[in-house]
Amino acid sequence: MIRVALVDDQPLVRAGLRTMLGCEDDLEIVGEAADGHQALALIRATRPDVVLMDVRMPGLDGIAALREITADPGLSAVRVLILTTFDLDEHVEDALRAGASGFVLKDIDPDELVRSVRVVAAGEAWVAPSVLKRMVRSFVSRPTAAAARPEVSTLTAREREVVALVARGLSNDEIAVALTMSPATARTHVSRAMTKLRARDRAQLVVIAYQCGLADRDS
Repeated sequence: MIRVALVDDQPLVRAGLRTMLGCEDDLEIVGEAADGHQALALIRATRPDVVLMDVRMPGLDGIAALREITADPGLSAVRVLILTTFDLDEHVEDALRAGASGFVLKDIDPDELVRSVRVVAAGEAWVAPSVLKRMVRSFVSRPTAAAARPEVSTLTAREREVVALVARGLSNDEIAVALTMSPATARTHVSRAMTKLRARDRAQLVVIAYQCGLADRDS
């Protein structure tokens, strides 16, 4: 069972999310919050697997709350999926840098929303295609920063290939097909790359890939 917390300052939005997710057999809504302060109290009390969190809220906003969540060792297993009507570059970058495991827009199809929660709960990243394109354009416009991360040099050639495919949004199964390996081997390469690059999850691995020039900038 995937335990989900809903954080949005609009009651109607929370009701819609609760309706869409609550009818799924493998999803359980453990609570709701209307701002970042309420969200932190809820998350610390319930330890959900996934938090669906809005960006713009009164008091403590979603990005600030996210930073507190990822800074708390006791909440290391909590995955945050940012949900917003805004797909501005600064929100995407701030959310992913702060440790978000995914970023979706509020006009997402209900089936895609359910899938995004399941993907994030499984430890993978989920970024809406339109948001991913904006993020890529943002990073490719800057010089690479490999020198700032000397641990990049510890990656094997195969791990570099795998990281590049993760940055393109491929799942472990898709990476396995692309590189002619088993899904278990692909998962191992991803895990080792994340450990070496000190990436909290796949979303952060994508950010590092573009920062350090590990991703194909023309993809």
